[in-house]
Amino acid sequence: MMRSPLGVRIIDRVCCKCFNKDTWYRGYVLLLTFLCYCCYHLSRKPVSVVKTVFHQNCSALPDYNSSDPTACDWAPFNHPNYQELEGSLDYAYLFAYAVGMFFAGHIAERVDLRLFLSLGMMLSGITTALFGMGRLWNIHLLSYYLAVQIFGGLAQSSGWPAVVTCVGNWFGKGHRGLVFGVWNSHTSIGNILGSLIAGVWVSTNWGLSFIVPGLIILAMGLVVFLLLPTDPKEVGCSPPDHHGQHIVDHRTHGETGYEDVSTHQVVPVVGEEIAPLMTDSDEDVEERKRPPREAEAISFFGALRIPGVVEFSLCLFFSKLVAYTFLYWLPSYIKYVAHYDATQSADLSTMFDVGGIAGGIAAGVVSDYSGKSASTCAVMLAFSAPMMFIYQTYGNVSLRVNIGELTTQQKAYSLCIDWCQSNCAHFIMTM
Repeated sequence: MMRSPLGVRIIDRVCCKCFNKDTWYRGYVLLLTFLCYCCYHLSRKPVSVVKTVFHQNCSALPDYNSSDPTACDWAPFNHPNYQELEGSLDYAYLFAYAVGMFFAGHIAERVDLRLFLSLGMMLSGITTALFGMGRLWNIHLLSYYLAVQIFGGLAQSSGWPAVVTCVGNWFGKGHRGLVFGVWNSHTSIGNILGSLIAGVWVSTNWGLSFIVPGLIILAMGLVVFLLLPTDPKEVGCSPPDHHGQHIVDHRTHGETGYEDVSTHQVVPVVGEEIAPLMTDSDEDVEERKRPPREAEAISFFGALRIPGVVEFSLCLFFSKLVAYTFLYWLPSYIKYVAHYDATQSADLSTMFDVGGIAGGIAAGVVSDYSGKSASTCAVMLAFSAPMMFIYQTYGNVSLRVNIGELTTQQKAYSLCIDWCQSNCAHFIMTM
């Protein structure tokens, strides 16, 4: 059996005596990876909030008494092309993130997953904090902030491949819709927390808007290193069979059999062999006699050949195109169109992610009951497209209208994004 982390060995002795071990650890891993990816998104959000104070209307600020209209701006974003400079921060991060993601998936399946994830989280925390330290160190070089964003994008790319691989090791494919719909709300909750935390200091000391989230994800990286079992083998749990079943040993509860969770039938045990309730075909017997194959990491082109991966990836591409525009620019848009201050804009932007929580859960429920995840994505994409124009036209009418439209729009996008994301991931994980 693979050796489990130190913290897990302690938890195993203290907490697992009164619960079913498989159920306990599956719930535990789901919660810990949920918090883990919350921290990733929490540390991505501050840059969109702080953009609102890099360049602002200084004459409208209280106690402003300078003749220089850019005196309150933060160089190098105090020039007329400040929007291009702020945009460069985004594409530096996203380009590095895309490149890193390509390699991170391959690396995550070939190294110690716990070390890979915890190291990625700690590096993400350091790069996030370094951006905020630019305020405390009075750094005004664009190259510094671009470099921090590039290294931050590379570090952050460790998150999604690692947590998906970890969750894939613990959960099978059957009836994953509701579970992963709830689990995928980590992106929305992380964005909400990131906006609220960054909004606390954005008007007074924006450096802390980065430093505090950076320390949070760094600390969470340490928690992952000590407490995350990335594979059932590490703690002696039964693995899922990736076809909607996993085996539960009833001998520990005084029974003599195994339960197939998908059918709830107990298979009696004769000695150490499983006695089937029905006679197997010759092919089944031969299959059982074969030695188990070692799991092999799938190649990039092998993943592309899996039916559905390309289609869901394209759907996710266009959904993320809009979602990341909102992620990085919504607080700025709200400030300059609806004329709220920086803190109010940050708080109001969280409504987009509040809708995302409901949308992701709804996507799981609909897919579980209908079995038509592709149709779900198509309908919600068609529904979300006109919402963009409606928000542009009526978003600044009132605070209530703004909140309602942001929440409704993100429900539609989250239905598509969360479910495309989990489908692509699980097509690959269950091969």
